[in-house]
Amino acid sequence: MPPKQSATLTEAELRIMDVLWCKGSGTVQQVLDWLPSVLAYNSGLTTIRTLEKKGHVKHVKDGRAHVYEPIIGREEATRSEIRHLVGRFFRNSHEALVLNILQDESDRRRRAQTLARDAGTERREMTLPDLQTLAQVFTDGA
Repeated sequence: MPPKQSATLTEAELRIMDVLWCKGSGTVQQVLDWLPSVLAYNSGLTTIRTLEKKGHVKHVKDGRAHVYEPIIGREEATRSEIRHLVGRFFRNSHEALVLNILQDESDRRRRAQTLARDAGTERREMTLPDLQTLAQVFTDGA
């Protein structure tokens, strides 16, 4: 029995959709050439055909080649992924998702404040993860 198709985009599918959203359309070879990482032709073809079965792309015949283009936009795909996430992890509660994000942000800021306070009072060397946490908080508009 073949594996069940994922309701959401896999990493490989998302990489291909990113290319198609950016470029508009392309043959399998063009899509593979535009990808930042190497993917075998057969793997790319299989992934694009899977996207077609899922209803994310369609093809138009151009001579012997098939030219693929996205049927759904990035925004629609994003909403679909979020609906799936909310349904799977938050029992269809958008409020629970938002509370989780706010709690995560609050925890990160509290950790950054603790690190900054400890670095100032103990005069200890900050580790790279400490600096990355502080940098993330400040670049996110803390």
